[in-house]
Amino acid sequence: MNRYMQQIYLDYNASTPLAPEVIDAMMPLLHDYYGNPSALHWAGAPVKEWLQKAREQVADLIGCSPREVIFTSGGSEANNLALKGYYFKNKSKGNHIITSKVEHPAVKNPCQFLEQIGARVTYVGVDQFGRVSAEEIEQAITEDTILISIMHSNNETGTLQPIQVIGNLAERHGIAFHTDASQSVGKVPVNVNELKVDMLTIAGHKLYAPKGIGALYIKDGIKLESLIHGAGHEFGLRAGTENTLLAVGLGKACEIAETHVGNSVLKELTDYFWSGLKVEFGDRVQLNGHPEERLPNTLNVSFVEKIGQDLLAAIPQLAASTGSACHAGSIELSPVLKEMAVPEKVGMGAIRFSLGRYTTKDEINQVLQWLRETID
Repeated sequence: MNRYMQQIYLDYNASTPLAPEVIDAMMPLLHDYYGNPSALHWAGAPVKEWLQKAREQVADLIGCSPREVIFTSGGSEANNLALKGYYFKNKSKGNHIITSKVEHPAVKNPCQFLEQIGARVTYVGVDQFGRVSAEEIEQAITEDTILISIMHSNNETGTLQPIQVIGNLAERHGIAFHTDASQSVGKVPVNVNELKVDMLTIAGHKLYAPKGIGALYIKDGIKLESLIHGAGHEFGLRAGTENTLLAVGLGKACEIAETHVGNSVLKELTDYFWSGLKVEFGDRVQLNGHPEERLPNTLNVSFVEKIGQDLLAAIPQLAASTGSACHAGSIELSPVLKEMAVPEKVGMGAIRFSLGRYTTKDEINQVLQWLRETID
């Protein structure tokens, strides 16, 4: 039998499969409920109820009011609405934004766009574990600072940021605080009140909901400029008839996530994988990211003096992500690993393994065997 006959998926941070419960929840919207949720007649009213239920399910997971949840097309749109929407609405108060050098492009690129039209952005660095310093953020604050945006967890390394500390800092200085929690929601407890955030981004396809749906939590009292103008959908912040089908999928995903958040099984499996790698490869494998303060499913490791892309190419039935890219024969480390000052001979061998709800111990053992056969 071909040793690659079995396909194994360890790229849950890139995208998750649809949960069966999510598929079941969406089916009525495919068959029976086709009205416009804004319509007042018999066909629209029940669809509006489905939409409201979904909004409540999202709100329940993160501890806010349903009215503080805006449905978007995904995490990227939610981040753009938070950053651009807040800047456009509040630039008369100041033009300074603080973010980090390891943000996802869905935050970094909107910031760079805003710089082109008058914003001033400070990009704070990280330590060797990929964590920002609240002290550095506070030192960067000026009288023109109106917004801080720091991701809740890093998509590559899984490193968790000190969001609550930064939230308290922002509150003390009267500055709005946004966090991109696309990778965190559904994996670790996320409560907007405990985190002290004013805006928080959710991406559906990171927590077993469909692609093309996300949400932005906007604390009551925070004012944003709409990026999509039209009728007054989503409390006047996002024009366009709501995609109730996908919203229902996200709502159901958030509901079932409540039973999985903080589940120790996934962390135990990730730790088992890391222990197996250390036994197999010893000092030839190194962990990238914080050893403790990271997502329970994420393992970014470097196979020293190897090339991650080549290792994955040699195991075509394994779905995982690399921490470097090959351009014209040279290896370029990811911006995140660069900012963490990971040496090139280490970083070029980086692979991100991200486990999920359906990952099994047998699959981990099989991956360990494939890696041993490929590397040795």
